[in-house]
Amino acid sequence: MATTSARNRTPIPYAFAVIGVLFASICFGLVPYFSRSLTEQGVAPYAVAFYRYIVAALLLLPVLIVHRKEWREITWGLSAGAVMGLGWIGYVTALEKLPASTVGVLYMTYPVFTLVIAWAVFGDAPTRRAMLAAGLIVVAAVIAGSPASVAAEHLPALLLSLAAPFGFGFGICVLVHRLSRITPLARIASVSLGSVLGLAPLILGAEVGELLPREQSDWLFIVGIGLVTAFVPQLIYTICSPVIGASQTAVVGSIELPTMFAVGYLAFGEAISLPQAFACALVLGAIAITRSRKTRTVSTVLAKSPRR
Repeated sequence: MATTSARNRTPIPYAFAVIGVLFASICFGLVPYFSRSLTEQGVAPYAVAFYRYIVAALLLLPVLIVHRKEWREITWGLSAGAVMGLGWIGYVTALEKLPASTVGVLYMTYPVFTLVIAWAVFGDAPTRRAMLAAGLIVVAAVIAGSPASVAAEHLPALLLSLAAPFGFGFGICVLVHRLSRITPLARIASVSLGSVLGLAPLILGAEVGELLPREQSDWLFIVGIGLVTAFVPQLIYTICSPVIGASQTAVVGSIELPTMFAVGYLAFGEAISLPQAFACALVLGAIAITRSRKTRTVSTVLAKSPRR
C-alpha cells in the first residue's frame, strides 16, 4: 500500500498544474504579436520559428550533456522538436496573410491531433469528456475560420498551417508519454534543440536579409519571442502538463485561442465578428467541461515499466 501511495503522489497539486498550463498557454497566445512584428520587418517565417527555439536550445544545451545517458528520451524529444519546429513555419506563414483569429481557430484543432496520436501511437484512450471537448473545439474552428471566409489564394497557406497543430499535438504526446522520466529542463532542451536542428538547413541556405530585422529596436521582438512565448512558458508547461495528462493539457491549453483574439484586436485592430466570439465561447465551454475530470497523469505513466 505504501508503494502504491508513493507512486500516486504527484510532484505538484493538480489544481496548480492546471493554472500553470493556463498561464503558459496565454503566453503561447502572444506569438502572433511577436511573429507578425518580425515578418513585417522582412524576417522569413522559418527564421522567426528558429529564433523562438534557439534561446532555450543554447541556454539548456549543458543540461542535455549532463543527461546524455538518457539518450532514448532525448531522441524522442529531438524528434518531437523537429516536427514542431517545421510545422510552426506554416503557422507563421499563415499569420503573414490572414488575421490572427482565423489562423488561431485552425491552430486550435491540435487537441484533436493530440487525442488521435495519443490513442493510435501510445495507446492512451481519451475520456468521453475529452472527446466531447475536442469536438466542441473543432466546431469552434469551423465557425470562426470557415474556408468560405478565406480568399482562394490564401487557402494553401491556411491548409499548410495545419502542420503546426499536428506538430504540437505530437509534442504533447511525446512530452507526457516519453519525456516524463527526465527532468523538465532536459525535456525543454531536447525539444528546443530538435526544433533548431530541424530548421537549421533552411537557415543555412537563406539570404542574410531574410534572417535579420531591418531596425535594431526590432531585436527586442526576437528576445521576446524566445523568452516570453517559448522558454519561460515552456518551463512551466513542461512541469505541469504531465501532471494533468495529455488530453486535459490539450483542452485546458485551448485558452490560447481567446488570447490570440485579444492580440489581433488590441495590437492589429482586427475586428472580432459574432461567429468568432461564439467560437471563443465554445472553447471556454470545452475547458469547463473537462476542468473537473482528470485523465492520465504522470504518476500512472511512471508506474508502468519503461519501454526500452
